[in-house]
Amino acid sequence: MPEEATQEKPAAKSKDEIALELMKFIAVTTGYGKGPAQAGFGAKGTRTAEEYAESLLELFERCRQAVNRQP
Repeated sequence: MPEEATQEKPAAKSKDEIALELMKFIAVTTGYGKGPAQAGFGAKGTRTAEEYAESLLELFERCRQAVNRQP
């Protein structure tokens, strides 16, 4: 029996899933929320886990707003 090739459409992503993908892309490519580099004057040092998580949540909310914006 020959195998039948089925053409299934991928499930449409929700706007929150798109916002999450956008947030992950921005966070990974820019180092968002990790704080400034350690060299030079005025460096605050490393951020706590809570500060890092809070900055990622803020970024996710901004991504949600961008995705939900009407053209």
